[in-house]
Amino acid sequence: MTTATEALRGARDFLLKHRDDYDTAYEQFVWPRPEEFNFALDWFDAALTSEHPDRVALRIIEGDGADVSYTYAELSSRSNQLANWMRSLGVVRGTRVLVLLGNQVELWETFLAAMKLGAVLIPATTMLTPVDLRDRVDRAGAGVVIARADVTSHFSDVPGSFVRIAVGAPVQGWRDYADLGASPAAFDADGPTLAGDPLLIYFTSGTTALPKIVEHTQTSYPIGHLSTMFWIGLQPGDVHLNVSSPGWAKHAWSCVFAPWIAGATICLFNYERFDAAAMLDVLRDAKVSTFCAPPTVWRTLIQQDLSKWSLSLREVVSAGEPLNPEVIEHVQREWGLIIRDGYGQTETTLQIGNSPGQALKAGSMGRPLPGFRIDLVDPLTDEVGDDGEICVRSEPERPVGLMVGYQSGTGSSVEINERAFAGGRYHTGDVASRDADGFITFVGRTDDVFKSSDYRISPFELESVLIEFPAVGEAAVVPAPDEKRLSVPKAYVTLVAGQQPSKELAGEILAYCRENLAPYKRIRRLEFAELPKTISGKIRRVELRNAEMGRGDGRPEGEYREEDFA
Repeated sequence: MTTATEALRGARDFLLKHRDDYDTAYEQFVWPRPEEFNFALDWFDAALTSEHPDRVALRIIEGDGADVSYTYAELSSRSNQLANWMRSLGVVRGTRVLVLLGNQVELWETFLAAMKLGAVLIPATTMLTPVDLRDRVDRAGAGVVIARADVTSHFSDVPGSFVRIAVGAPVQGWRDYADLGASPAAFDADGPTLAGDPLLIYFTSGTTALPKIVEHTQTSYPIGHLSTMFWIGLQPGDVHLNVSSPGWAKHAWSCVFAPWIAGATICLFNYERFDAAAMLDVLRDAKVSTFCAPPTVWRTLIQQDLSKWSLSLREVVSAGEPLNPEVIEHVQREWGLIIRDGYGQTETTLQIGNSPGQALKAGSMGRPLPGFRIDLVDPLTDEVGDDGEICVRSEPERPVGLMVGYQSGTGSSVEINERAFAGGRYHTGDVASRDADGFITFVGRTDDVFKSSDYRISPFELESVLIEFPAVGEAAVVPAPDEKRLSVPKAYVTLVAGQQPSKELAGEILAYCRENLAPYKRIRRLEFAELPKTISGKIRRVELRNAEMGRGDGRPEGEYREEDFA
């Protein structure tokens, strides 16, 4: 067993011991900083597999009821075979591997095998278009593509000499993933893996420009997600279910690293179309103990009668976007559990969160997590205070759970990184406020917050009030041009099932907002619409905002204004 294995075990066990003692965990936690580290070899094999070979590492429950489990020993052996086979195809340390797989066992085998080889993973969603794929192959320098058979046709017009591996039915011109079965089940690494070697490359959502390329090392996610494990409250032997799509950073957070650092079982519900009742059935039948879901899922779940399901849940959390207080209150009434919010980005592991056993404050996403020092910085004066941009201190010592930086093509993007790490801090682009007890409340993206009659408006705060109205499923608030006030808050609203748009309903929603918002925050306009989202599920407020700015003083059809109900 290596010193790196023991270093990770020591840090993990410290956080497990102090899981309900935030002050001690935060003040005394020290990041493990090994010079050499390979998560698959030094942790998954050397610790988890050697000590718990028969424990279920991964369980996948299909929408049709099929249910298959894989032990730590089975995944270790299969990933060894895959690593040996990939090596025979020319994959070496540093080779970049673009992965387009769903929630299927081959995805986890590929992650482990690539790590064992020292290759660099480029996770991607199967929903990418040929244009997206060309961009990823070109800018990330992919040498291998491992793709589900049904999406291989998307590469027909993507040039390059990269190795093509298809998972599923045989595809002409592509290697068959199933051929790995003839490879040895024992793997010997060709040398040590340096802690600073690249491991993961993620393309951000790209809502306003070409996606940025985020690079993580062999430790920044594999060890950095100690903070995520602490926030979730994961313990050895837990059954953890996370709702997330492969290809996005949150999937690696909560479907790979955090649960396996803890020694838990990763449980997946692999549905084709989300069904709230079916999800609740899986949570019950699989005896899930820890559950993480984005706000969109939580807002759908509470439309069910939650009292009908008796669950084994101990911890419930939410991340991706801030969770509205009304949803938290509803779950607490029905289950006696408090959904704990958390904040992080593709660029980092969980930075801020409500950790287990701590008092929560309504609307707050919690306090800085062990290993992270957070400043709120005024974007204009660069002064640190109680309001400003969320920034992670990167000097004098950089948190392990922070990216190397942004990449452009196969080289560094100097200008972007200089802005991102200005002043010895990583700048998140999100705005928040901090109270006297150190609790941080999300305000919005720096470009989402706007002024109306010289008052600063946080869209999230108004959206939280909107979804308290029973007929509202989701909402997005953006500024609409106004001659008198420069801009006024306008709400785009998606209704829950069974509700139909009407002038009467618009009037009721606006009236509810008038009663529950200060006058300067009042929503002045409303339009029923399906909200535009990124393929990762985040609302594209920028698209709505640009549409409003492009209209000038014109009034779009279907828009209701408060003066209509004088």
